[in-house]
Amino acid sequence: MNEPKTSEGTAVGVADFRAAMRLIVGNVSVITAGTGEDRSGLVVISVVSLSAEPPKVIACVNRSSSTWPVIERYRHFGVNSLGPQHQRVAERFSGFGGIKGKDRYEGAEWMTLKTGASLLSDAVAAFDCSLDEMIDRGTHSIVIGSVEAVRTSDAGQALIYWRGGYRPLNSE
Repeated sequence: MNEPKTSEGTAVGVADFRAAMRLIVGNVSVITAGTGEDRSGLVVISVVSLSAEPPKVIACVNRSSSTWPVIERYRHFGVNSLGPQHQRVAERFSGFGGIKGKDRYEGAEWMTLKTGASLLSDAVAAFDCSLDEMIDRGTHSIVIGSVEAVRTSDAGQALIYWRGGYRPLNSE
């Protein structure tokens, strides 16, 4: 068993903060934005419900990402909750191998519902959102979206991020 670590009495360093955050289990989602050749996306583990009436979600997006300006420009985004079968999608949208922009969409089937944002056809849950607001805090923006349409394909499994890696989670 590891000895507990504490930063009591000192400022929390970036490395210690990231190490602690990797111990929090998060659902892996791909945020998509843009259309056609002008689209991008990224993986996030920070998507939460803000409101059920009206339906709204929050995602935290790094302002230095290639996706942030696309969300701002198109005023829409998709949230695609992934299952274990989507690990390659997660890796592509994480930028493994230097893959960027529209090239991240290759190797998966995409669709649109209302706003034009790309949604993964077999996502566990997909939310088509119009942008309400972007609130800048630190390196990220809190992106608030109104959910315009949803699509589900619940197979009883999810892809989670824990301890620095993607892992399957089964309902059984």
